[in-house]
Amino acid sequence: MRSSLWRQRRVGALSATPTVQRHGGGGSGRRQKSTVSFLSRPDRPKLAYNKLKGKNPGVVFLSGLYSNMNGQKALALEDFCKSIGHAFVRFDYTGCGSSEGNVKESTVGKWRKDVLSVLDELTDGPQILVGSSLGGWLMLHAAIARPEKVVALVGIAAAADHLVATFQQLPVEVKKEIEEKGEWKLPTKHNEEGFYTVTYEVIQEAENHCVLATPLPIKCPVRLLHGMKDEDVPWQISLKIAERVVSTDVDIILRKAGQHRMKEQDDIKLMVYTVEDLIDKLTTLT
Repeated sequence: MRSSLWRQRRVGALSATPTVQRHGGGGSGRRQKSTVSFLSRPDRPKLAYNKLKGKNPGVVFLSGLYSNMNGQKALALEDFCKSIGHAFVRFDYTGCGSSEGNVKESTVGKWRKDVLSVLDELTDGPQILVGSSLGGWLMLHAAIARPEKVVALVGIAAAADHLVATFQQLPVEVKKEIEEKGEWKLPTKHNEEGFYTVTYEVIQEAENHCVLATPLPIKCPVRLLHGMKDEDVPWQISLKIAERVVSTDVDIILRKAGQHRMKEQDDIKLMVYTVEDLIDKLTTLT
């Protein structure tokens, strides 16, 4: 009953694309700039985060490569969790958004530790992780490292192993040039430069965190959403993830016209409804 009531109440709100006033930025949007908190960690950069207190299972959003916690998907999930009184956390990785640290010194391993820090220090009880792109890779690591806390996963264009696989597919001479220069201009449509500058160290270090070569000891429900028009991360990666996790409660939803960021109105509704259904499922089981 709660699900149907929420859908009736929120469908109109979700049909409009959120206008966000980002931390530290100007402009006038419908959403007021939220107060950013910081998680202090011994000998590690502080992490910027926003947290809603509420019921469990809580929801934690993991953003994509070089992204931040103020994206449309994160804010839509925050609105949803607030509307039903469930806990929610969004945060910035080390070197990204409002968090401390140098992004050029960041690695997949350091971002993995960021996720575990957030789970350990900012959440209580069972959590649903929603991972977008890189976040979809990191959520797998978190589910393996914290099986008692991570009770469900939702991947959005999950990019497990993708950084390493893309590099390995480059011609030998190109890889040698990247190694000599110490950086890789990874093409992207998602910033003004048209590329992400990825250090060779990041690529090398990321090889230590590849997960798709062996079965993944993840037994919780897994939902994988992917756009078939994704030009950044092939939707076949979601199929590989589904094959590798040992859980049998795994669903894949492919959106024929979906792009990588999955930020169209119907994409965001699907994401929210998927989380909503998992909350109902987990609440019923307890």
